[in-house]
Amino acid sequence: MFRPRVIPVLLLRNLGLVKSVRFKDYRYIGDPINAVKIFNDLRADELVFLDITASREQRKISLDFVHKVGDECNMPFAAGGGIRTLADIREVLQAGAEKVVINTAAAENPDFVRQAAEEFGSSTVVVCMDVKKKMFGKEQVWIYGGTKATSYDPVEYAALMEEKGAGEIIVQSIDDDGMMHGYPLDLIKKISHTVTVPVVACSGAGSLKHLQEAVEKANASAVAAGSMFVFYGPRRAVLINYPSRQEIHQLFNFNSR
Repeated sequence: MFRPRVIPVLLLRNLGLVKSVRFKDYRYIGDPINAVKIFNDLRADELVFLDITASREQRKISLDFVHKVGDECNMPFAAGGGIRTLADIREVLQAGAEKVVINTAAAENPDFVRQAAEEFGSSTVVVCMDVKKKMFGKEQVWIYGGTKATSYDPVEYAALMEEKGAGEIIVQSIDDDGMMHGYPLDLIKKISHTVTVPVVACSGAGSLKHLQEAVEKANASAVAAGSMFVFYGPRRAVLINYPSRQEIHQLFNFNSR
């Protein structure tokens, strides 16, 4: 039995660590490499780095940065941002990442996911979807850092990404990003009940209870968060934090024997 992974998601803007609220209102947090060192000490399961302006700026995440993370990071990490070609993926993996995160390019060319999975293996390919509700409540997948809507329904899109070969799907909710009031459980549940690959809940977590709910009520395979792991207290003071192994095991009723 494997316990659910607990994953800090770290957002990069101009190579600085930032945190957003609903994909805007960016707040500078600090140096991402310093954050890696702290998460090493806190024994985080895994890290995800997303360069949130790369797609809009027609570039990919900095390979120099990925190298630096690879040199420092004691745990597996995934990197994404502007990845559009097999060469991009190869370079990011060679720089030290265990997995690549594909977002905009997956929606614009789903066959790119198939090509990536065939070339590098499904376990290397993570698709991240950004979901936002329209005026009347219908959910859509958005791309380019949440600035452009697609015609994709998120549940149908998740099924398509699994069919193309994605080994994991991160579900981000633009409406819940940075709110710390809990995950969009209905959305996560619909997706996790549709696909067989791991579904990572992301956006909205603010407490250990929220992590537990995503697993127990929405069948998430893993839980990810940003604000929860970089802020502390009602005033959101910057403090890198992460639950202890004992807390995580108790949270998911996991026996580590």
